[in-house]
Amino acid sequence: MPVTVGVVVLTQGRRPDDLERGIRSLLAQQDVQLDIVCVGNGWQPTGLPDGVAALALPENLGIPAGRNRGVEHVTGDYLFFLDDDASLPDPRFLIDAVTVLRADPSIGLLQPQVVDPAGLTAPRRWIPRIRKGEATESGAVFSVWEGAVLMPRPVFDATGGWAEPFFYAHEGIELAWRVWDQGLRTWYAGDLVANHPVILPTRHADFYRLNARNRVWIARRNLPVPLMPLYVGSWTVIQVLRGARDPAALKAWFRGWWEGWTTDPGERRPLSARTIWRMTRAGRPPVI
Repeated sequence: MPVTVGVVVLTQGRRPDDLERGIRSLLAQQDVQLDIVCVGNGWQPTGLPDGVAALALPENLGIPAGRNRGVEHVTGDYLFFLDDDASLPDPRFLIDAVTVLRADPSIGLLQPQVVDPAGLTAPRRWIPRIRKGEATESGAVFSVWEGAVLMPRPVFDATGGWAEPFFYAHEGIELAWRVWDQGLRTWYAGDLVANHPVILPTRHADFYRLNARNRVWIARRNLPVPLMPLYVGSWTVIQVLRGARDPAALKAWFRGWWEGWTTDPGERRPLSARTIWRMTRAGRPPVI
């Protein structure tokens, strides 16, 4: 049976060279059949090569919603999400990643190792583990870097999709948790590589506010009530320690923290007790 992959490339049209590189790397993939849509988040995609469909959203709906809109326009047994500044250096990346999923049906989501194409040292945050270890080391994880993610389509559908209210930041945590809640695992594949330039996340104007708001929303949307204060409290302590030398950033973070408690986070789907126990046994109880 041919391997069919629906691919969603999300862009605002601000990085045309990077977008072209990423799409070219997709079209070079071997032994897979791709259905690719380029989603313009508040932008009309133009100049796309043959084999790549365009979807123009009239306004920027945010990263999670933009990806979800793209899913509606592609078919395939698997879904692959690629940001417009990411690319695949190996033309066998997708077939190798699908092979990992087929060999181990307990894996419901795969994130590769992320490497800067210019050879800059990759930030440790791209390894989604508390105990980072080596970037080449594979293993189960509980959050993902969202710029290059592969999933079986039924698993994605069962998660309910990317968390649209988040707009930006931490949507990969919720998606990973909802994969675990299906009795599956989220997997960091250190032996597979995607390229992405090293860019400071603080380039986003609302970085601190949205990070804090969405931390609270993750708890309110996904955790049983007794675990909510533990999760939010642990991250509050961590942020206070991190931001002690940057009062302006800490102030913005607490503004988002308050917003997270006082605004509607959207759909609530608490993790089951069985999922929480599985995550705990795997090394990461959902309280940090």
